[in-house]
Amino acid sequence: MKIWVTRHGQTDLNAQKRMQGRSDIPLNDRGKAQARTARELIGNVKFDAIYSSPLSRAVETAQIIGDVDRSDIILDERIIEADFGKYEQRQYIATGLPMSLYWAIPELFPAPRTAETTDHMIERVRSFFTELEAKDYENVLVTCHGGIIRVIRGYLEDVERGYIWRPRPKNCEIRVYESVNGVHSFIKSYDPSSK
Repeated sequence: MKIWVTRHGQTDLNAQKRMQGRSDIPLNDRGKAQARTARELIGNVKFDAIYSSPLSRAVETAQIIGDVDRSDIILDERIIEADFGKYEQRQYIATGLPMSLYWAIPELFPAPRTAETTDHMIERVRSFFTELEAKDYENVLVTCHGGIIRVIRGYLEDVERGYIWRPRPKNCEIRVYESVNGVHSFIKSYDPSSK
C-alpha cells in the first residue's frame, strides 16, 4: 500500500500566522492554487480511497488533489488537527511562553492546560493507521493538518518517541510512504511551493 499524506492548502488564518487548530476555516485562493499545483505534480495517480479530517480546509484539499467529489471522501476524526484549546486563533507570537515552548519543542515541554498532548495525538494516529493498513488499497490519500502530520510522520517513519516535529510540513506538501506488512518506508515527496 502506498500512503500519500498531505497537509491542507493555505487559509487566511495560516496567512495571518495564527494557531488554527480545530477552527473550521476554508481554503483561501492561494490554498486552492496550492492544491491544484500538488495535483499537477502527482500526475494521473488514481486513489483507491481518500481519507480526510472533517475540517473543511482538509476536505476541500482532498477533493482537489484526489480529483473526486466530496461524497467520495471518507471523513475521520482521528486525523483532525491538534486541539489548541484556549490558544485557538491566537497569533503564534501571542500564545505565551508555555504554548510557544510546547509547540516548538514538545520533547522538552509539556502541553499547557487545554491543549492536546502529543501522547493523545499518537494514540489516535496509531488507531487510524492500524485500521487503514488492514485494508486492501494500492494508493490511499490522507489529507489533514500540520500538527497531526508530525505524529503521522513519526508513525510512518517508525520513530520511537512517536513524532517528527521538524521541519514543519508545508501547505499541500505530499509525502509518499509504502506500507508492507506493517513495515514502512518513505518513497518521495512533492512540494508545490518549489514549482
